[in-house]
This record gives sequence, C-alpha cells and structure tokens, in this order.
Amino acid sequence: MTLKSIQEYGKGFQIKVLSSLLTHKEFLANIYDILNEEDFNNQAHRWVVKEIIKYYDKYHTTPSLDILKVEVKKVENEVLQLSIKEQLREAYIASDEDLKYVQEEFSTFCKNQALKKALLSSVDLLKAGDYDSIKLLVENAMKAGADKNIGHEYNLDIETRYREDNRSPVATPWPKINDLLQGGLGQGDFGLVFGNPGGGKSWCLVALGGHAIRMGYNVLHYTLELGEDYVGRRYDSFFTKVPVNKIMLEKERVEEVIPQLPGKLVIKEFPTGKASIHTVESHIRKCIDQDVKPDLVLIDYVDLLSSRKKEDKVNGTGRFHIMKNRYGMDGLTYRVNVNTTIGKIEIGDVYDEEADTVVPGSSSYENFDNLDRKMLKSKFFELNS
Repeated sequence: MTLKSIQEYGKGFQIKVLSSLLTHKEFLANIYDILNEEDFNNQAHRWVVKEIIKYYDKYHTTPSLDILKVEVKKVENEVLQLSIKEQLREAYIASDEDLKYVQEEFSTFCKNQALKKALLSSVDLLKAGDYDSIKLLVENAMKAGADKNIGHEYNLDIETRYREDNRSPVATPWPKINDLLQGGLGQGDFGLVFGNPGGGKSWCLVALGGHAIRMGYNVLHYTLELGEDYVGRRYDSFFTKVPVNKIMLEKERVEEVIPQLPGKLVIKEFPTGKASIHTVESHIRKCIDQDVKPDLVLIDYVDLLSSRKKEDKVNGTGRFHIMKNRYGMDGLTYRVNVNTTIGKIEIGDVYDEEADTVVPGSSSYENFDNLDRKMLKSKFFELNS
C-alpha cells in the first residue's frame, strides 16, 4: 500500500526521488514509462522531472548538472528559477541513506498511479463491452515499471559511454600504468597482480590501496593470507616511509600521519579456503550499510601463476606485464624495482622478455608514442607473417 499523493511523503522523500532520477540511470530507465511530472505538486520538482524525461527520451541517460544549469537559465520566471536551483542543489547533495527504500516506494507509487489511470480509462470501454481493450490496458499498467536493464544498449547509449564521469578511474601510483589503463582502474575493471611468494604482490596491493586513500577514495582490503593487524602495519609503513620491521617503534609517527588521510580503509581477514566471492559480496554490502561505500576493492590471494627469477628476489626487482589486446597476447612488460620494507614500487623501462633486456629510452614519455608505434608495427608483421 502506498500513500495517495507524492506530497504526503514529505519534502525529504521527494528530494531523494529527484536525486535518484538525476544520478541513477537504471532507476530512471525502469520507471521512465510511468514517470509523470503531474504527480508532483511543487512547480520546481515538476520542471526537474519534465527535463529529466525530455533528456532521457532523446539521449537515453540522465541529464548532467551542466546541462540542467543551461536549461535553468531559460526559465523566465525568476522566482521559479531560484526555486529550481535550490531543489537541484538539495537533490545533488542528498544522502544515500534509505535510498533503496525510496526507490522501491516511489516505483510502487508510480505503478499504482498508472493502474489507477488505466482503470479510470476503462470505464467507457466497460460500458461498450470492450473487455479485450480493458484487459490490455490493465496488463500494460501491471507491466509498467518492471526491470528494463538489459545491459549497455550500444545504439542508444552513446551519450552514456562518452560521459567523463562514466568510468571514474582510480589512478594507480604509477603514471606509465595509468597511461596504458586510460587513467587507472575504472568501474567494473578487474586488475590482477600475480607472481611467486615473496615477489611483492601484497605490497603492490598496499601501494594501490594507499595511493587511492591519499586521493580521498574508500578502500576495502581483503586478506586471505596475512593477519589484519599486520596488513595494517604495512599500510602504516607505506604512509610513514618507516620500514615495516621498525614500525612498532614509531607509533607516535603513525598517530600523527594517519588522521590526515582523506580516504577510509577497511581491512578484513578471511581464513584461507573458507571465504567465497559471496562472502566478500556480503561483507561489501555490510560496509555500504555502515556508510563505507568502497571505491576500490583489493583481495590479497592469487595462485602462483608466474615464476620469479632468483636474481630478482635478491636484487628487489621484477616486472609489470600489461595485457592489452592492442599489443597482442604478449602485451607490454615493464622493469620494476621493489622495496618490500615500505611498499615502494618504481616502474622502469619496457622489458623485452626474449632478449632479457630493457628497451632503451622507453621510460621517457617523449619516446612512448614511438615505442607504441614500434610495438604495434612489430605485432602487425608477426600476425601477418
């Protein structure tokens, strides 16, 4: 059962509805066919909903704030224009708390409104005995608001895939890797770090997580090998530059540095072999419920996929391999220097596995385009020989 009008839900509820319509494309897509600005009593809310419907109808996505700013300027009534700006401001800063409930309740409200209109429209059909038309009206009303997310609709979602904020990558600490990954790890991206024990995999994850935290992102770090406290001390070493074997003596330094970090870190330990992907998903939902929404999820447990040379372990070196289709199966491999006491990982020149040497000058950004062309040319002749 829902309330009779949207006004009965109160202003806070209506603001969260607007927030969902403006920022959640999937929610908008599901109720687009039953969304009606006339259901809103507030004139500013009506204007916003009308613009959302108009924009989605043409571009198949939600309007950006920049677009709405332009459209607001076209409103001639200054009082209404001011009201619209205020409602938009509140909608964009609205809390995500109870957002799922708001979306479900509003969806049900819209469905009921659609059904109500269908029943009222069927009065004349009933008098005429046109039961088939009545049945069709009611069936369409019942189907309205159903889940319509079938994936990325290529022909319709051009605007969506070219939005600057569509991927929102989290940068890695290494510029060369960011350049290859188009800014870092984006939404839905999966990054794999592999190697033999002692190769620096866990420290690499600490570096990824620590860099993200410094930029203000929230990180969930799952460990299936090391203890939570020890992983925490590794992060302490990363942020303070104090070797992990000496960090226990630098508690005051840690207490000085950590509170200044803009991002949040949650470290969760699961026993090896006892946790599944569903366990991780359940914990992520638990964190979200407690207002810790992760921007980056790290899981520290990978089977031994690649051997590490003995001299690398002695010298603290290794290699980063970037697998991208444009470079074929071989991809690009970078020489790496690893300091496993503080998690300092430096990316060097491109490494030629067959020649067991680095490509001269490849670490220079000025030479990277030439290297890129050379690698692609080499791959072309390899595939066509």
